[in-house]
Amino acid sequence: MNNVEIVILANSVKHHQHCVAGKCTATGQWVRPVSDANGAELSHAQAQCQNPHGTFNVKPLQKVLMGFSTHVPLAHQPENYVIDGSMWRQNYRISDGELNQYLDQPGDIWGHADRVPHALILSGQIVVGQSLYLIAVDNLNLYRNQHDRRRASFSYRGTGYDLAVTDPNFDRITQNNEEVKGILCVSLGEEYQGDCFKLVATVF
Repeated sequence: MNNVEIVILANSVKHHQHCVAGKCTATGQWVRPVSDANGAELSHAQAQCQNPHGTFNVKPLQKVLMGFSTHVPLAHQPENYVIDGSMWRQNYRISDGELNQYLDQPGDIWGHADRVPHALILSGQIVVGQSLYLIAVDNLNLYRNQHDRRRASFSYRGTGYDLAVTDPNFDRITQNNEEVKGILCVSLGEEYQGDCFKLVATVF
């Protein structure tokens, strides 16, 4: 899988490194580049792409050509692909207005809680067809809770959610009162103390 063009929809924080994800422009399918078969995060160097101006960290809305060595689906993250180590190359970008073309329309976000029990996924009682969604939400509120954790509360199809945010731009958006479109990239995270938490990876 060489030279697959991906629209970047997330470059979020994972273990102080990078969790990158996007949709293939040819198929519309989600792709999560990972560094090993266990779905490990990408280093700063691995999450970079080249363009005529130099080498930079990939950013949401960029179209990036990537190479992959193998598909390594996990029960909770079926879109994982191991990168092949080649340098990514930026190939223009999409506009904010084009985001709507990439929206998903799930009935809910892996249920209505803020997490999914990993055991239920492994046993097949909960089947994760995809662990990433790009969704338009209502009543979005970005805030810090009493533990100073970054959170997003919103409603989707009439159901209220309150999820952790891993978007590195959270502080800039909230401190500058930036206007947001109400489109979120949400991801099902890795197993942590028995659960896979739902995360807001990007706020558009």
